[in-house]
Amino acid sequence: MAIGERARVQVRERARHWRHPALPDVDLLRARYIEKTFIQHTHEAYVIAAITKGVEAFQHRGTLVRVGVGGLALVNPDTPHTGHAGIPEGWTYSALYPGPEVVAAIAAETTSLRGTAGFSVPVAGDPYASHLVTEVHRAIDEDNALAADTMLRIVVAHLLRHHGASLPARTPLGAGARTAMRARDLLRARMTAPPSLEELATELGTRPFALLRAFRAVYGMPPHTWLTDARVRRARALLDAGIPPARVAVEVGFTDQPHLNRHFTRIVGVPPGAYQRGHGGRRKNVQDGPGTASVALSG
Repeated sequence: MAIGERARVQVRERARHWRHPALPDVDLLRARYIEKTFIQHTHEAYVIAAITKGVEAFQHRGTLVRVGVGGLALVNPDTPHTGHAGIPEGWTYSALYPGPEVVAAIAAETTSLRGTAGFSVPVAGDPYASHLVTEVHRAIDEDNALAADTMLRIVVAHLLRHHGASLPARTPLGAGARTAMRARDLLRARMTAPPSLEELATELGTRPFALLRAFRAVYGMPPHTWLTDARVRRARALLDAGIPPARVAVEVGFTDQPHLNRHFTRIVGVPPGAYQRGHGGRRKNVQDGPGTASVALSG
């Protein structure tokens, strides 16, 4: 693609990631992406993304799935997945990210699911639910707290009843899984100065490839990918607390702010500064209309 055409594509790509007081435990994302690629990552919350134009494709548990207009992408917490355009024109979507406590409360009141409730499929062709997601966004745009909260509860209950299941309980941990968990804890504790794979394996009394296999089996990704994901999760918490992005970059172990910007955008979908403004991290409450706070993406 020529430089001029790439620039035009970047201008047409827009995204807004924010939180509204009406839904304090729910993140919102509205975006149009064309060349955007989400690297493998996870969310602490559930993902409910309604496609309104185009097609999105994403890897989910080793399988490439696609979802178009009228469908939803559904991802449970801590489930590795990616994201990219399924057609050259890209995709547009409205997404909700309700926290585990929100979904658990709705499941307890409206379903008979036992244990942790979640989605049984990564893609659902459900125009009714897709419409409800866009209605949540509409209510937020209109600053209608009652409608937003109502529609959110209706769509989550509907999805759990029609596309939900009790998530499998954690199986007893073998030696490899225990080693992987210890590796995760060490990486989390040394986020700013992580060991190499060989150093990590030596400290845990195993071999590099044995550790790599065990880590992939438990977390669905290699240690270095998990570490980037964990750094971005930590960065989001610091940005929410109002810490400037340049300082956040250092505190989570990125070499500088551009390094943070690149990885943050490839996981969250917007740059750190735009994320912070949308989440009130600078004590600024954004309540504007559709698209007015969106960020034109430049890579």
